[in-house]
Amino acid sequence: MDTEIELKFLVSEAVTPSIPALITQFAKTVTNKPSRNLQNAYFDTPSRELRALDIGLRTRCCDGVCEQTIKLAGDNVGGLHQRPEFNLPISGNRPELSAFDASIWPHGVQVDAIAENLYPLFSTNFIRRTWLVETQSGTLIEVVLDKGEVAANSSIEPICELEIELIKGERSELFLLAEKLIENLPLRMGLYSKAARGYRLADDTPLSASKEIDMVALTNEDSQERALEKCLNHGITFVQKHEQCYYQKPTLKTLKRITDGVSLIRHSLWLFKDIVEKQATERLRTELKWLLNELSWVETAIQLKTFTSKKHAYYKKINAAPDLAHVIDDLKDVQPTIEDVQQIFTSKRYNLLLLDLTIWLTERGWRQSWGQSQFQAAERNIHDIAAQLLEADWHEMRALVENEEPLSAHEYLNLKQRLERNLLSGCCLGALFNEEARLNFRAPWLDIVHGTFELFTLHYLEQLCQGKDSEELEKIQAWLSQKTEYLLSAMEQSRDATRNTQPYWRD
Repeated sequence: MDTEIELKFLVSEAVTPSIPALITQFAKTVTNKPSRNLQNAYFDTPSRELRALDIGLRTRCCDGVCEQTIKLAGDNVGGLHQRPEFNLPISGNRPELSAFDASIWPHGVQVDAIAENLYPLFSTNFIRRTWLVETQSGTLIEVVLDKGEVAANSSIEPICELEIELIKGERSELFLLAEKLIENLPLRMGLYSKAARGYRLADDTPLSASKEIDMVALTNEDSQERALEKCLNHGITFVQKHEQCYYQKPTLKTLKRITDGVSLIRHSLWLFKDIVEKQATERLRTELKWLLNELSWVETAIQLKTFTSKKHAYYKKINAAPDLAHVIDDLKDVQPTIEDVQQIFTSKRYNLLLLDLTIWLTERGWRQSWGQSQFQAAERNIHDIAAQLLEADWHEMRALVENEEPLSAHEYLNLKQRLERNLLSGCCLGALFNEEARLNFRAPWLDIVHGTFELFTLHYLEQLCQGKDSEELEKIQAWLSQKTEYLLSAMEQSRDATRNTQPYWRD
């Protein structure tokens, strides 16, 4: 058995000629292997039994020689992929599962039944260029450039990927080479394998943006340190997923999901402060803040899109006031373009941030400044302290809205950021508790947060109307005031509901 430890990058064909020179600068010696045309077929059963077990089964043929490969469930952290891998020669291009050692299969798997129902789902065919890099310290790294396509049914997606795999030696050398590539090439760290892309094509299930950030999959057996790892990895993966979604279908809501993922990462560094010292994450926090600032225009852009959508009541009102419509059009014109956003995602700073997060997570960078108290806190069961963490957030949230007097729009707007931050604790820890109780508790708080977003929209539109002497704009302002009053009434009902909900972590 081998264990792949590799980093994957998505590159454009325009930059591939620069790769050999960069590798040579980094290495003590470079061995350039002959290019190969690799023809691969991926197999599963009609009910996707292997996929359900996170097992990949592939045959690969090159120059008349074929082999079969099984990849078992592994870990993906940022761009770092680690999976157990088993390779055996085969006489044809169909898998022979009985040839593998029976011990590699998860308990209870009916190998013979799976073998009888296997069929080829999709193929990946590409030209592979390979360089074997030896560093000054003796570490061996394989660098491969794959250019070709993944195909399923009548659908085809191009492949242009750069992978660097640790063959022998120090993992830190792999990260140093990754830094070298990121600093000199416009590329992106890749989250999804060729197999994952092939499954989506075969099953006609394109990658789609999430409606909101989901719960981190914690279990009652997790330690506090393991909970930190899961929360960070959840946030990084969420960001990378929606970065890829944006390339496939660029929408503002997809960008908002990216900011949600970044916010979850930042919140995790704060939430687990018993084991993560602020000083140890200062650089990461600075870079995360930079990325949020780069995308800070997104919420305003969503508002402007709402104003001009024919599906919303704003549309007719704005069309009745040409001056206002002109101002909104001017604001939309100065927003970053799709190309501007994609430049962020291929920038050195963005990809170094993802790499730094990956390194910090895989190398457990938070341990560097630990004393005895942090080691003890890290070993505590997360379920034992989750209620304590959530209770502290709950008291803060209650303090924010405990006033019996109705809150004004301005007061609600001032609460928005703090409410969003506190609700992130529920995303990090909520999976440990009863789902129905959790949903009932969070519902009115989420209604308030959604209400503040709409309030912000109404407030923003009102600001655009001000300072202009126009009868149409006066009518819009009166309409906005009425909409605001209706919304505030609904939000007050949600605020009342928060007083009657039982905290789900107390059960």
